[in-house]
Amino acid sequence: MNSGGTTVALDGLGVENGFDVLSEGIRLAAADGIRIRVFGPQAEIDTKGLEGVEVIDTTDQITNEDDPVPSVRSRPDSSIVRAVADVSAGNSEAVVSLGSTGATMAAATFGLKRSRGVKRPALAAQVPLPGRTVLFLDVGANLDVRAQHLVQFAWLGAAFSKSVMGIENPEIGILSVGEEAGKGKEEVVEAHQALEGASEFSFIGNVEGRDVPGAGADVIVTDGFTGNIVLKAMEGTVKTVVGGISDAARKNPLSAAGGLMLKPALGGLRRDLHPDTTGGAILLGLRRTTVVGHGSSGPEGVANAVRLAARSARVDAPGLTEEMLHRVGANRGAVVPDV
Repeated sequence: MNSGGTTVALDGLGVENGFDVLSEGIRLAAADGIRIRVFGPQAEIDTKGLEGVEVIDTTDQITNEDDPVPSVRSRPDSSIVRAVADVSAGNSEAVVSLGSTGATMAAATFGLKRSRGVKRPALAAQVPLPGRTVLFLDVGANLDVRAQHLVQFAWLGAAFSKSVMGIENPEIGILSVGEEAGKGKEEVVEAHQALEGASEFSFIGNVEGRDVPGAGADVIVTDGFTGNIVLKAMEGTVKTVVGGISDAARKNPLSAAGGLMLKPALGGLRRDLHPDTTGGAILLGLRRTTVVGHGSSGPEGVANAVRLAARSARVDAPGLTEEMLHRVGANRGAVVPDV
């Protein structure tokens, strides 16, 4: 989908690989017609010759070492707080940060507010797996959850799948230790029961860990602690397996010949599952789009984070999500019990 004409506020501090990588990522995204307002040091960010790109001079950065909530509240001139404020003021339509995840979530939650009826925003990652791209949430925003939070994550994931990923009837599953409805922690069992009557999507029940790499559902719901570990374990496994096969292929001429045949497929798999491919995770449940990118991103990762934000803002994914929740009565407690 063309996201040209959309304006994205980009936190220009936090990219671990330096301002050259950030500048090239901005250049790639701007080539798609996306307007970008960058909050970072003007002297370091090269935007020469780029139309629709503006750098707002900012040097204060909230890092991973800072306590997110008090830092966001006490440092209005920090890059992430100013980027969020830009969206809140209507100058931009979405915000992207590749810096501190905690600071980004705190700033966005305070500055952009939760959508009506949303109890807790969830961080959702698109994982390109063989067969389909899976939306996996939560992957870090909520370490401890109740049943009603898991239920609402399912609705948030379904709404995003429909509006942004174009899946008319997404299949939703809950991550658990067994396929049976009674398996898993108490909150998982309760959430399973609450979702069985959903009509806006296809609830397929519990999904086991072994089903995740095989893309057992369009949306997989879990708590942020489990989701973050599973996501990083998958990324690490692919990297290790592909590296191990490459090493084995160099041991003798016969193996090398086989390795050459496998190289395109393995390269494609590593590329599909590389964090740069999707650009980052999106914070669902807020009134405006927020994307949390990877600090270790290369230029393509920076560009894809901006593209994801622009695409979501262009179709008004937050508005469509709120509309869906309202339509099914979730925000009145009919599906999601009041907390």
